[in-house]
Amino acid sequence: MTAARRWTLVGAVVLLLVSLPVLVRALPAHDAEVSATALLARVRASRDVAFSGYAETAGSVPLPDNAELESLGKLLGRTNKERVWWRDPSTWRVATLRTTGETDLWHSGNRMLRWEYESRSVTLVPDRDVRLPMTADLLPHELARRVLAGARPGELSRIGAQRVAGRDALGLRLVPSDPQSSIGRVDVYVDRASGLPLEVAMFGRHATRPSLTTRFVDLRIGAPAASALSFSPPRDAIFQTDEVVDIADAANRFASRVPPPTMAGLAQRRPPSGVPGSVGVYGRGPTVLIAVPLWERSATRVREDLEGKPGARTIDAGVLVTTPPLRLLLTEPERSGSAWLLAGTVTRVALEDAAAQLQASPPGSALP
Repeated sequence: MTAARRWTLVGAVVLLLVSLPVLVRALPAHDAEVSATALLARVRASRDVAFSGYAETAGSVPLPDNAELESLGKLLGRTNKERVWWRDPSTWRVATLRTTGETDLWHSGNRMLRWEYESRSVTLVPDRDVRLPMTADLLPHELARRVLAGARPGELSRIGAQRVAGRDALGLRLVPSDPQSSIGRVDVYVDRASGLPLEVAMFGRHATRPSLTTRFVDLRIGAPAASALSFSPPRDAIFQTDEVVDIADAANRFASRVPPPTMAGLAQRRPPSGVPGSVGVYGRGPTVLIAVPLWERSATRVREDLEGKPGARTIDAGVLVTTPPLRLLLTEPERSGSAWLLAGTVTRVALEDAAAQLQASPPGSALP
């Protein structure tokens, strides 16, 4: 064999190896004769499936600039890329990748560590019943379980399969029946072999493009290496503790208000710990309404930040921000100067009904 032929053969082999993953992903998806309710059962049974992989989350919900909601805006208004190592719901690691570095979350038991590469800081973050969403909440398998929670058989249907992360993924569609919902449909693609959700696409009412998409680009089923789940901080790391996770956590623990059992016709969700707080979370599945009581200072700051921003306008009930399918309403101040921040994947009518309910019957303070 001549040298030219040898190099031609080497080039062909290299080309084949490089193109093989692309060819595998391009293979047609194999569907299965599984009903929508049976596929939902597979999703619920996959809670403890261990895996490692790479995910991308793309949101198109441009929230106005506001210090209190900055983390939510970054999560829902742009594309985020994450490496994931998942042993079970209590033990996992998620690394959000950026051009300047990364932010890692290590979760074990009931505690979480956040490592920020740029600031060299390690922060202990306590688990809270109520908080704003974070990166791990929007991973495909976690978001799918949340949106499918409480789903009724009549809201579910099967859709065609597709290839996700090189795997056969069976399609499941949820169309919420709650009239308060601003979500038109949610499409979930479930790994045929393991039942693990691989992709979720959420559409607003009458929307042809998803407002939020999260999917695995690469996935390996099986327990991740122990080294990937361990954390050894560098010697120059700065250690601190987040006593207050965010605005929702602060209000839930310290506002001492008693939210009503129902709001705008939606029932209040029971907190994981079973201990009620001052923040009310209502609805089921993808239909969520959260009512956060704000002290006068916080309410004033949020109002000043929102007024005049794109997507925000003043109505009789307060300051309304519409970034479909998400909406926020900061109610008019009460006599004490405090106000309620109402937000969620609900219609404007639902928000205004909630504001009217709070105005007509202001929730009282919790007993000491």
